[in-house]
Amino acid sequence: MRKLMQRTMAVASLTGALLVPGAASAHAQTSPLVVRATSQVSPRVSAVMPLARLHFTSPVSAALLPQLKLTPALATRWQQIGPRDVQAVAMATPTSAVAYSITLPTSLRCGRTCTVTSSHVVQTGVAVNLLWEDQLLAQLNYLPVSFSPLAKQTSASQQVPGSFTWRFPGLPTSLSSQWSTGSDNVILHGALMNFQNVHGLPTTGEIDTATWNALVVANEAHQMDPASYNYVDVTQGSPEGLTLYLNGAAALHVLVNTGIPQSPTQVGTYPVYLRYTTQTMSGTNPDGSHYSDPGIPWVSYFYGGDALHGFIRSSYGYPQSLGCVEMPFASAALVWPHTPIGTLVTVHA
Repeated sequence: MRKLMQRTMAVASLTGALLVPGAASAHAQTSPLVVRATSQVSPRVSAVMPLARLHFTSPVSAALLPQLKLTPALATRWQQIGPRDVQAVAMATPTSAVAYSITLPTSLRCGRTCTVTSSHVVQTGVAVNLLWEDQLLAQLNYLPVSFSPLAKQTSASQQVPGSFTWRFPGLPTSLSSQWSTGSDNVILHGALMNFQNVHGLPTTGEIDTATWNALVVANEAHQMDPASYNYVDVTQGSPEGLTLYLNGAAALHVLVNTGIPQSPTQVGTYPVYLRYTTQTMSGTNPDGSHYSDPGIPWVSYFYGGDALHGFIRSSYGYPQSLGCVEMPFASAALVWPHTPIGTLVTVHA
């Protein structure tokens, strides 16, 4: 879920003698050197990755550069990675759930030291400590894993070393295989959407300042997930079926219909992102004709236009839909209450 580094350009004039890293004496300079810089910026501030890289039109020593300016303040240092290239790295842990503003030099005047003569500001995405996010969500039971601290916590929201263990041994490997501590994965994404939904926040599945603050407050107040941990597993074998897991136990199994070859159901694991108790569904059939079906009940969208919902058919268990996972009305009524926003749905090939 990470973007590539953004590239920005800036232009200035080049005058005077060249300043070479490791060159002999400062008095060898006949006049200050004005250089232009091309910058690459990390989409998020991290303690383990470079924050920014600069490429100069002439060789410049990293030792002569002023410290990179960030707001909020964060100590950094420059590293030389080539005669004309430097990178800035953090010297402290970035603040979680904060977007930083980085003031990047676009031209500098260099002599005994380098002075920034022009610059521009780039806004980064929110810095995220994924291991801390795992801990906070696990402590509130939004994840299928629990967290056991290995050090005393002075507050419930304090990050401490610890271990994660599965809360429900009965969860299928189609879900458990997708978990990795401290990584950006679909289980974490769905859990955060669920938390945001419970706390009345936009259900983006991404950390922002409001979500982080809510996580901290909820941990301090011990506001646990009010529902069970639910998971939906859809198989496209013969017959096709849906299994609903509640807290790791298979609570319901029903026959379903998935998409026909001309309009298949998306394979993979995705969080429910939109729900309706009833809806009119309309669109275009593979032959180009239009359809409009009013009164479709118990709808939970998990990927684009693919949703779990009720639909009347003479039989179930084989591909008949245009991508949705159809089931009898009575079955859909049983499934829907257990598919809140963020519930993960796996569709097998």
